[in-house]
Amino acid sequence: MPHEVALITTIAAALGVALLLGLVAVRLGLPALVGYLVAGVLIGPGTPGFVADVELSQQLAEIGVMLLMFGVGLHFSVEDLLAVRKIALPGAVAQIAVATALGALVAVAWGWTIGGALVFGLSLSVASTVVLLRALEGRGAVESLDGRIAVGWLVVEDLAMVLVLVLLPAFSPWLGGDASAAPDHPLAAAIAITLGRVALFVAFMLVIGRRVFPWLLWQVARTGSRELFTLCVIAAAVGIAYGSAKLFGVSFALGAFFAGMVLRESELSHRAADESLPLRDAFSVLFFVSVGMLFDPSMLINEPLRVLMVVAIIVVGKTVAAFLIVLGFRYPLHTALTVSASLAQIGEFSFILASLGVGLHLLPAEGQSLLLAGALISIALNPAMFGLIEPAASWLGRRPWAAAKLRRARDPLAELPAAAPIRLAGHVIVAGYGRVGERVSGALAEAGVPHAVIEENRELVARLRERGIPAVSGNVTDVASLVKAQVAAARMLVLAIPDAFDARKAIEAARTIAPRLKIVARAHSDEEAELLRKESAGEVLMGEHELALGMTRRVLEQLEKKKQ
Repeated sequence: MPHEVALITTIAAALGVALLLGLVAVRLGLPALVGYLVAGVLIGPGTPGFVADVELSQQLAEIGVMLLMFGVGLHFSVEDLLAVRKIALPGAVAQIAVATALGALVAVAWGWTIGGALVFGLSLSVASTVVLLRALEGRGAVESLDGRIAVGWLVVEDLAMVLVLVLLPAFSPWLGGDASAAPDHPLAAAIAITLGRVALFVAFMLVIGRRVFPWLLWQVARTGSRELFTLCVIAAAVGIAYGSAKLFGVSFALGAFFAGMVLRESELSHRAADESLPLRDAFSVLFFVSVGMLFDPSMLINEPLRVLMVVAIIVVGKTVAAFLIVLGFRYPLHTALTVSASLAQIGEFSFILASLGVGLHLLPAEGQSLLLAGALISIALNPAMFGLIEPAASWLGRRPWAAAKLRRARDPLAELPAAAPIRLAGHVIVAGYGRVGERVSGALAEAGVPHAVIEENRELVARLRERGIPAVSGNVTDVASLVKAQVAAARMLVLAIPDAFDARKAIEAARTIAPRLKIVARAHSDEEAELLRKESAGEVLMGEHELALGMTRRVLEQLEKKKQ
């Protein structure tokens, strides 16, 4: 084969085989990501037949990493993270510590160095944001409290791993890595220099980058050329990532992440995300394929017990740790199950960290293969983990010993204050205090209508009580939460929650206590609205219909004014 077509051959083989196996994976009910990883195994040096150019695939993977991290930064919302910070931040840190300790202990037992054990444990501790988002989107749970906590948890994990990627090269010589890479200055100085470079880069991006790049995006958008706009977005992602590595010595991943963060400051960030999505998806496929090419399938035959131990840490160890942590923060059982299922897999950051560990001569090649095997199996099992959430919640709820342990009666936020600011009789109950519920509650307060709120987010409940609004920390689908909000004496129940399935369960629970209660619910589609009406929801409102009615009223008012 002529050398000049090696790149074309590698891309064609990678995308073609990934398409076929991704389609097979989806048909089997698995994430397409599993198919991409298997495609890499098939065209890699570990299997007979055609072997793609590994070196070229690794360079393509670097672009994939840049665009993946650019996408993470583009969707990173400080506001969303702050809303769940009291559970996501300490929870993620504690779970990373537990998973890292489990992985490191196993690696030390295998005779690995401390540095290799640490990299191995850290790689097992972080889940895939890509896999999580796709799982939540498939269930329509991204905007739910459970979804926001899970995403915030993984954002904290991603930020922690970005910090690890920055610091690991400086620590490498002292952790048993390549001695030739050791700097001439002491460890403290090496850490200070590394952190100083990162701080300088971050300051540059926040002070200058967040003004220059959004301004540039606007200038390009004003040309009206979609092609130039897409080119500007991709050039910013790759250019900032490359420039940050060359000028500040930070990783491509960190540079691309901040490129996404600064472009998010622009009002055109949603368009930037949409325009760059096809290219990001294509190169992310090449990234996962290149990762699969590094996997040695003989590991499954030669070291089956080690593979099982890795899978057990990912699927069982991390899951149990996250489950207990969330319950320890007094969040509902369903939230604990959702977050623990979200973390029962590993993905892109694990691969990036493992590759860096091997490059620094910290992690043995065997460790990378074990991580890849764990990723393949855990990602394949992840849909089943999400499918077990409802059966597990029902099973635990029917067990007296479990119910006693999970009871939240001692949680002061799960009960209304003894001296409520208003007399709860003939009041309105607002279930869910998101963007819709907050506006409904504000309008009721302005009109002087007594009302109470049922909300799962304990931080929101605490803030509502500080403002004098009666609020119950709980799930509206739970009869106990409705009883605590005194639904029997209520005039109306407003279901401001986005999940139609939960809304139907809430209607059923409310009707068992107050059969004649008036209920107002929201829906996202005609099908959802019809289902809720069959549940005797009363009035069901759809956002699009209400927007159309409002616009029509405004148009008619303007036309009437012109006639006058």
